Amino acid sequence: MRYLLRIGSVRSSYALHSYCRHAFSTTASTSRAKPKAYRRKDDNDHQSLFARQNERMVSAKKDSKQTYTIFRNLMLGRYDLIMSTSRSWAARQNEYKAFGLETKLDYEREVKLFRASLEKACDLASESEAISKTNNPLFWNLRKAFIENEMAGLANQLAYGFQNFLMRSRFPKNIVATHKKIADFRYPHEWFPATRALQRTVYLHVGPTNSGKTYHALKALENAKSGIYSGPLRLLAHEVYTRFLAKGKKCALVTGEEQRIPDDVDTYFRSCTVEMTPLNHPVDVAVIDEIQMIGDVERGWAWTQAFLGVQAKEVHLCGEERTVELIQSLCATIGDKCVVKQYKRLNPLETMDKPLGKLKNLEKGDAVVTFSRLSIHTLKKQIEDATGRRCAMIYGSLPPETRAQQAALFNNPDNDYDFLVASDAIGMGLNLEIRRIVFETTDKRTGAGYRQLTTSEIKQIGGRAGRYRTARQAAASDSGSDSKEPANPSQPGLVTALESRDLQAIRRAFRSEAEPIKTAGIQPPPSVIERFSSYFPPRTSFSYIVSRLRDIAQTSQRFHLCSTKEMLDICDLIQPFPMSVYDRCVFLNAPVALRERSGPAVVQSYGKCISQMSGGDLVDIKAVDLEILDMEESDFKKSPGEYLQRLEALHKTITLYLWLSYRYTGVFRSQALAFHVKEMVEEKIDNHLGKINITEEQRRSRLESIRKKAESARLKKRMIFGNTSTDGPKNEVPGEWNEEGHEEPLYDGSDVIEPIEQPESQAAAARSG
Repeated sequence: MRYLLRIGSVRSSYALHSYCRHAFSTTASTSRAKPKAYRRKDDNDHQSLFARQNERMVSAKKDSKQTYTIFRNLMLGRYDLIMSTSRSWAARQNEYKAFGLETKLDYEREVKLFRASLEKACDLASESEAISKTNNPLFWNLRKAFIENEMAGLANQLAYGFQNFLMRSRFPKNIVATHKKIADFRYPHEWFPATRALQRTVYLHVGPTNSGKTYHALKALENAKSGIYSGPLRLLAHEVYTRFLAKGKKCALVTGEEQRIPDDVDTYFRSCTVEMTPLNHPVDVAVIDEIQMIGDVERGWAWTQAFLGVQAKEVHLCGEERTVELIQSLCATIGDKCVVKQYKRLNPLETMDKPLGKLKNLEKGDAVVTFSRLSIHTLKKQIEDATGRRCAMIYGSLPPETRAQQAALFNNPDNDYDFLVASDAIGMGLNLEIRRIVFETTDKRTGAGYRQLTTSEIKQIGGRAGRYRTARQAAASDSGSDSKEPANPSQPGLVTALESRDLQAIRRAFRSEAEPIKTAGIQPPPSVIERFSSYFPPRTSFSYIVSRLRDIAQTSQRFHLCSTKEMLDICDLIQPFPMSVYDRCVFLNAPVALRERSGPAVVQSYGKCISQMSGGDLVDIKAVDLEILDMEESDFKKSPGEYLQRLEALHKTITLYLWLSYRYTGVFRSQALAFHVKEMVEEKIDNHLGKINITEEQRRSRLESIRKKAESARLKKRMIFGNTSTDGPKNEVPGEWNEEGHEEPLYDGSDVIEPIEQPESQAAAARSG
């Protein structure tokens, strides 16, 4: 296949760890918390009550000391391991020389000294209960890293701590003061001086789903001479792009991996994913959708950057009401006028009293929501088998044309496509004529495991039921038709689940209110990182520079630093290749997939191409697994899950290639071929998913397994965070939109592929044998 593509012929210690993590993250708070007084029959027996309280305090102190002892052993064991393997002198001597260590003997001395510091920090916590950032910063950072990211987080923090230890005497006080001045992020609005010179009016459209807030914002955009739409998903950007083209307006589509620019015109609208919002292009109107995502711990920086930086006379923000206080505060700080427009839902929304139970109980207009492409395909097949009617399907990574076709089939009342199965992407604003939302489950996979949907997520997805005015009706209205709203606009939208356990979670969510968004995410811009890195020796580890900048950063009470995700790992992977700080920063926000087997090798291969500014032809990069295109399911009889995993890995590899091709056009020159390969991979994935035969019993068993894992994660999180603080943002935000545009996971983890994956052809062979 690689040859054919080249010539163009195919183009058209787990238990201890768990106990320690749970107990370690709770006993510290327990020891500080006031013991509960419990009532005795004789309320005047103060002496007995005091004795019981004292016993509880002594017991809590004893427990915390035991916990810190366990953590001490675990942490020191991890330190000894990494310093003898991945962080050894042999593995990183060039890096350590940049920190002033010239020989292995120097290195071993520093390793011992830092180990003594670790022991002292643990002793201070155990003996004096000193665990705060002020009086025991080393222990506090290690504890926080362990709580947030378990052993991986602890290992990264130990590595950074050692590097920081090596730098302890390298800089004089005046340089340290300069570092802190550069890391002063209390006023991120000053990063956009051209925008601050404008007098903007900010219109904040807030309300529940199906209230018309985005509709009114887009009307303001349509009536402007120039403008920008910024949304969280590629599919939303494409929907607005298509809408503007249908109205005869010149419009560009700009996402991380695809750009469609109108020919022969200088002035046109732009429909973007929020990360691609142009900040140096003056326009009349900008619409930033789903503004509550500004509080996201990973992607929030993109909304903050777009809001603070877009050069528009009018900025229309659409989202949830819990953003009002934050946006008003930010507008007051930057001097923009803020106008809040509140909307009410256009028709009622009700949660049902009973779950759906079986798929055969589905009714016309129902949409079943699930959270992986494997689940979408299997549900589609099971629904059609159970009802005898057709089922459309929609998810984020479907090609735009296919997605529009599927939506039209479902929205058309005159055909036999009665049902829809979709991912949670529909919660972000797709116009569909959904009468009732049915959750297959209220648990979804995250990068680290499983979790239950948040209150905001459940409300946002469920709120898509009973759409007041859909795309088909809007088009009819725009063409002069009198049909401006459904015949029964007051008919309620309904929300339920397949199982009673999930319905209980849904009903709880609709009785609750999500917490206000209190902080906006920020991320140091490349110019700041470039300036900061200039104070370090040339060979200094870039991961250390990024970590150090974040460690000493100051933020105001209205902002939080977004998490590093895989940034530090990316820094280390591309460290061997000489490139500018700006080029390294480009990689930090790239849609990498390090969890895939070939992920690290792909990043290094692409990094080498950028370093050399050549060698980026797709067929020449050996880490790109093009060989899988020559294979079929039958080649993986012993491990059928591997076929799907390798296809998914290749898809992510090509996505990253396309993303880089728009930033390094002279290096990654095979863009057309990459789009072709991407189509081939998507076709193979969809064909394979369509052949998978999963019984109703297997589906329920898989869901039960996911529920148990999600429940275990909830209990673990309650133990970890229930009585303690990690000093991070507490915003509840909708969705795990962990990459630009958001794509659903292909499956719910490799642990569920092997037992359920059985293509129909293999099933038939098994029966005949």
